[in-house]
Amino acid sequence: MEEELQHNKRTRRRKRRFRLRGIIFLLLIALLMIGAYAFIQFRSGVSLAENTEQEPVSFEEDESNSDYENILVLGVDSRGEEKSRTDTMMLVTHDKVNDKVKLTSFMRDIYADIPGYQSYKLNTAFYLGGVDLLADTLREMFGVEIHHYAVMDFSSFENLVDVAAPNGVEIDVEKAMSEHIGVSLTPGVQNLNGKELLGYARFRADNEGDFGRVRRQQQVVAALKDEMISVAAIPNYPKLAGALQGYVQTDMPLSDQVKLATQLATGGSSEVERLTLPVEGSYSYGSYSHAGSVLDINVEQNRQALSEYLSQPLD
Repeated sequence: MEEELQHNKRTRRRKRRFRLRGIIFLLLIALLMIGAYAFIQFRSGVSLAENTEQEPVSFEEDESNSDYENILVLGVDSRGEEKSRTDTMMLVTHDKVNDKVKLTSFMRDIYADIPGYQSYKLNTAFYLGGVDLLADTLREMFGVEIHHYAVMDFSSFENLVDVAAPNGVEIDVEKAMSEHIGVSLTPGVQNLNGKELLGYARFRADNEGDFGRVRRQQQVVAALKDEMISVAAIPNYPKLAGALQGYVQTDMPLSDQVKLATQLATGGSSEVERLTLPVEGSYSYGSYSHAGSVLDINVEQNRQALSEYLSQPLD
């Protein structure tokens, strides 16, 4: 009787070990399949932009810290030209302490003191000296730190949106839009593809002008963040990571891009705070023969507004 009990115990142990090995084997197969899928999708994303791969340029970044990270994001309408001005100038701030994302948009017509040159519109700094000169201009005017940069042209933006959100990005289009944007949009909540989303972000043929365009750019970034932190977007991550390597010029290595994206996706707040400089009541309209129509701003008032908004000490 005792021998039979021992035999039954040994038999049950062998069955448990067999089941455990089977489960481990299935898990390994699943991990291999997921890894293979991710690799294939990553390579697929890379191949989308294989003829437009971007090489990072030399960039003098500010020293990193544990409280926040400021990334200068630039949208460029290159149109095949070697040198171009920036249509979008935005500082994306990751507040690491409070798990928040903050956007600061700089109006392109700000009359700016550009180091080494006479004063021009702010977006001329990129034309004259690339990312470094624009970053230095912002640092000197507003006292803000800039730790990294990312630059993409408009065609790359369209393609990245279509990779990240194949079913489109939900936007509440507030009015009919068609003039000078290459698409026709009707009012109402709808999913916009890359070309439509770019058109929405660039529209300025109304009473708001450039201020309305900047507001819509910020709305687009917030909508893209909402899209990317959704469960439905997870299968698109590997392909998007591959496409980013060709479509976006940045000084951030892939590992840091993935780390930042993970932090933003899992952060405590889904809301994106927004600020546009110059702030209301801090500017007037001016005109200069060498620069055209500009925004003459109260620099100190805007430095103070930015410092309070970002909760960062400014130089």
